[in-house]
Amino acid sequence: MITYKSPAEFEKMAIAGRCVARIHEEVQAASEPGVSLRELDAISAKILKEDGCTSSFLRYQGTFPATICASVNDQIVHGIPGDYELREGDVLSLDVGAIFEGFHGDAALTYGIGEVEPAVQQLIEVTERALWAGIDEVQHGARVGDIGAVIESSAEPYGYGVVKEYDGHGIGRQMHEQPQIFNHGRRGSGVRLKKGMAICIEPMFNLGTDATRVEPDGWTVVTADGSISAHFEHTIAITRSEEHTSELQSH
Repeated sequence: MITYKSPAEFEKMAIAGRCVARIHEEVQAASEPGVSLRELDAISAKILKEDGCTSSFLRYQGTFPATICASVNDQIVHGIPGDYELREGDVLSLDVGAIFEGFHGDAALTYGIGEVEPAVQQLIEVTERALWAGIDEVQHGARVGDIGAVIESSAEPYGYGVVKEYDGHGIGRQMHEQPQIFNHGRRGSGVRLKKGMAICIEPMFNLGTDATRVEPDGWTVVTADGSISAHFEHTIAITRSEEHTSELQSH
């Protein structure tokens, strides 16, 4: 079911979003060769406590064991931060979610550790541009297919695999609500966006195939061919019926 938020509820989501933004800033600053993913998760846990928030991810579905998803190289999403130590040339996709007074904020970034290969850097940049292209489509009266179409078309000139098994979503009292926000689609199709909705747009592009598989831990999603993946996400509020929107994070 699609839910609609009041201005007071959007403000709570914005507070959660600011916590998410702070986690991203401090974790990215600490992401250097030799630093373990578990250490990055500890930074997140500390900030959540300081900001009066809780994690959207910790104990999600009863089993996720950390406050962040840290996915490296061929890992697309839902990577569990353990003892792996970052290395020069790695690609880290960091997904963060926070809850303030029952309302969620959610965002993801991908970046290289030190220098990465030019093809990988291009993948990261194109995926981020696809996110902003999708955000530009969001307004009262638009349809979710408009977002998916522009994201998919952003990848086509480069031959990237567009991940279709995982997608964006509505957000509010639950981290994952309706509607689904696909990373592919046709303009003019799908659910119509309206004032009071909040959505997460999150393109995921792979250097190779769009096919995925889940690791034995039951969480970590990787590219089926071992190619590098990139993932970006923002939470967007539709706050006016006239035209545009506002982000619920500050980056």
